[in-house]
Amino acid sequence: MDPTALANHIKQSAYDLGFPYVGIARAERMEPEERRLEAWLNAGNHGTMRWMENHFDKRVDPTKLVPGARSVISLLYNYFPADDLPSQEAPKLARYAYGEDYHRVVRGKLRELTTRLEDYIGASIDGRVFVDSAPVLERDWAARAGVGWVGKNTLLLNPKAGSYFFLAEIISDLDPAVDSAIKDYCGTCTRCIDACPTDAISPQGYIVDGSKCISYLTIELKEAIPEAFRGRMAGWAFGCDICQEVCPWNRFSTPHSEPAFLPHPDLAGMGKREWTEMTEQVFRKVFQKSAVKRTKFSGLRRNVDFLEGGGRSD
Repeated sequence: MDPTALANHIKQSAYDLGFPYVGIARAERMEPEERRLEAWLNAGNHGTMRWMENHFDKRVDPTKLVPGARSVISLLYNYFPADDLPSQEAPKLARYAYGEDYHRVVRGKLRELTTRLEDYIGASIDGRVFVDSAPVLERDWAARAGVGWVGKNTLLLNPKAGSYFFLAEIISDLDPAVDSAIKDYCGTCTRCIDACPTDAISPQGYIVDGSKCISYLTIELKEAIPEAFRGRMAGWAFGCDICQEVCPWNRFSTPHSEPAFLPHPDLAGMGKREWTEMTEQVFRKVFQKSAVKRTKFSGLRRNVDFLEGGGRSD
């Protein structure tokens, strides 16, 4: 099959399913990403996320993750909300967690895309789909595929749409024409570095100390939040969007059209009192389909209590 025709069909099929940006890279061992990851791990920037030390070879070589892989298709799925949650006094959620768990929503679309591609080529595809799962360096693959560049805040930035996207991949034996990486447009801007209340981003950018990141502290960390972060959490109870909010490229963000990402009806009405007095029953009702379930009720309760004890600086 003609590689260009296949690439065009992959992209059009993805667009039809709601993925606004799609790029393709050749499946090969990653350099210099391998060296950067090794240095980042050796510096202890992953905190207690010891699982990131596992399967190193699979992280940097997709052919070890999916034997026989020829390409990595990177897809972006918008989650930028039309409106933020209304209460400014209440603890804050990262925008990606407003609606239903993105893993299920986006993975379903990837499976549909795979089915359509198999119908097109008339054969089964030997590959796997990924949505923030398995040892995949998703931002690096998206950058290789030309759908953005990895910015100073270490998030993927698209020059036409910013960074409020979920990243997904299909690693398979498909052999379409590949795309080229684009240049880094961060320039001399340091807004994300300057705005981070926990100084998680290195002074030069492009390196985040995960153990200082508010998203890590409120989601990944299973222990008590260190007292060193008292008064520096800026009101975030689950995740953090600060380095996206200040990024100039997000002036191009447009609202998503995914019904599954709309907030639970009760969530929009929760003020400070509802958050501080939340019961486990309410938690299960409001966040039953949400990514917030990952932190469990006890974890969210810990985060809210930490904020109430002086974890908000705004």
